[in-house]
Amino acid sequence: MEPALQEKYLALQASLKALGSVAVAFSGGVDSTFLLRVAHDVLGDGAVAVTASSCSFPERELLEAQRFCTQNNIRHIICKSEELDIAGFRQNPKNRCYLCKHELFEKIWAIAKEHQLAAVAEGSNTDDTGDYRPGLVAVAELGVKSPLREAGLNKEEIRALSKALGLPTWNKQSFACLSSRFVYGETITEEKLKMVDQAEQLLLDLGFHQVRVRIHGTIARIELLPQEFEKLLSEDVRKTVCRRFKALGFSYVTLDLLGYRTGSMNETL
Repeated sequence: MEPALQEKYLALQASLKALGSVAVAFSGGVDSTFLLRVAHDVLGDGAVAVTASSCSFPERELLEAQRFCTQNNIRHIICKSEELDIAGFRQNPKNRCYLCKHELFEKIWAIAKEHQLAAVAEGSNTDDTGDYRPGLVAVAELGVKSPLREAGLNKEEIRALSKALGLPTWNKQSFACLSSRFVYGETITEEKLKMVDQAEQLLLDLGFHQVRVRIHGTIARIELLPQEFEKLLSEDVRKTVCRRFKALGFSYVTLDLLGYRTGSMNETL
């Protein structure tokens, strides 16, 4: 491990130890898995994972989160946090993420207090500060800790440290809640969330690594890594994707030539 990275890792361990106990918002993704593992390493049973279950969180992600906690003997609490029940959320306003995170972290704080945990922590990193992230406003307002950002860790460094720790998520694709696939102002429904989830699952099952299916009315805009374009455009795969997407309810199936990138729905803001 390079000295600079080791220094950040030690700083992360020290900051988590100083908390005494913590409820970690755990999605099973790269960042929150690494954060939970380090928190459990330094705090033992004082680190508890809390995962929110909702229709915008695919079942495969929930099962992976449960499996990780079981395999590592980490106490895991699953709470129901249905974003579509939040006033105004379905209309998909520009502050959608703020509404969701505020409601979510209020619930996690209630769980933390019930189990006498001193803090709540989430897994954002330094790469999350450059995009439009209204959810981080809710994090700040509610006093939620962001230990990875505080330690100065970016996504690449978190992946490197995760690999060194033997975490299965070190090369896992990045994921964000399915509501982020909608154009701001387009109504979010259970039906369309299911369409997006099943469409992305199809692409993953076909062997694509990093995928997004953005929804524009009934148009699907597929984002892939550019090196995977050729595979999608091969005749068999292309026809399979078009047929299956249309069966899900999409009228048109398109490929974004810019490829996968985080926060592409923010480009029009």
